[in-house]
Amino acid sequence: MWTAASARWSAGSTNSLRRALLLATLAAALPAVAAPPRLMLANVYRRGMPLAGYWVSEKYDGVRGYWDGRQLFTRGGERITAPDWFTAPLPALPMDGELWAGRGRFEQALSTVRGQRPVDGAWRAMRFMVFDLPAEPGDFDARLARLRRLLPVAGAPWAVPVPQHRATTHAALQAELDRVVRAGGEGLMLHLGSAPYRSERSDDLLKFKPHDDAEARVIALLPGRGRHAGRLGALLVETGEGRRFRLGTGFTDAQRADPPPVGSLVTYRYDGLNASGLPRHARFLRVRGDADQIVRP
Repeated sequence: MWTAASARWSAGSTNSLRRALLLATLAAALPAVAAPPRLMLANVYRRGMPLAGYWVSEKYDGVRGYWDGRQLFTRGGERITAPDWFTAPLPALPMDGELWAGRGRFEQALSTVRGQRPVDGAWRAMRFMVFDLPAEPGDFDARLARLRRLLPVAGAPWAVPVPQHRATTHAALQAELDRVVRAGGEGLMLHLGSAPYRSERSDDLLKFKPHDDAEARVIALLPGRGRHAGRLGALLVETGEGRRFRLGTGFTDAQRADPPPVGSLVTYRYDGLNASGLPRHARFLRVRGDADQIVRP
């Protein structure tokens, strides 16, 4: 709870780590965002997995966006304040996609989506790359056919059905991944054609990237020692499966001085799993802004 004493403490402190801890405490008193939409989540593709029946598309490095037929939401259930002209022409049925500013422009997309007041110029550079229709019956083959009939719509060229093609062999998939990454893309996605839209993580949806990465929630900020004394030493994070571990590398000096707050969702990169199931050589990559964030700019 915010008090005059805590305000004086915050104002007098020069320690950004303390500031982040205070913000995390204050966040507990903020109103909760809407219930997160029930979205399909991806497992990781591994060589040797059967490819028959899968569709392949580029993995767009943007902000996951869910259109419920009336409003846009993040994956974490936070409403996205987009301009009326951006959303008004969209079909009045749920769509699952990525709000994308182009290859290599994740920070631009994040800044645009998180803004409390939409900036027309920034939104003009955005695309809503739609890859599924969560409320449509049938398997992905049927939903994809419906999506291709639905989009694009007149007056909304920024709402784009994600191009999909059939998977063939691992060698062809690897060659496509290499091409996309060389061009500045993030990776590939694979949708199983025979799968219904299930709001869970499964092999019905797979991601294929040059490096393993995953997400975890920040549980605590651990103080640094030595040259990191007085600032962040590591994040204590928890995965969706409830596993906790320290994330202590990959941070810039600026990030150690002003770390992600407790409760935020971060992406980390790793090199496989050890015998205990924890990620090997995990290092911080970035804060995920498409989840419900504690503090918005």
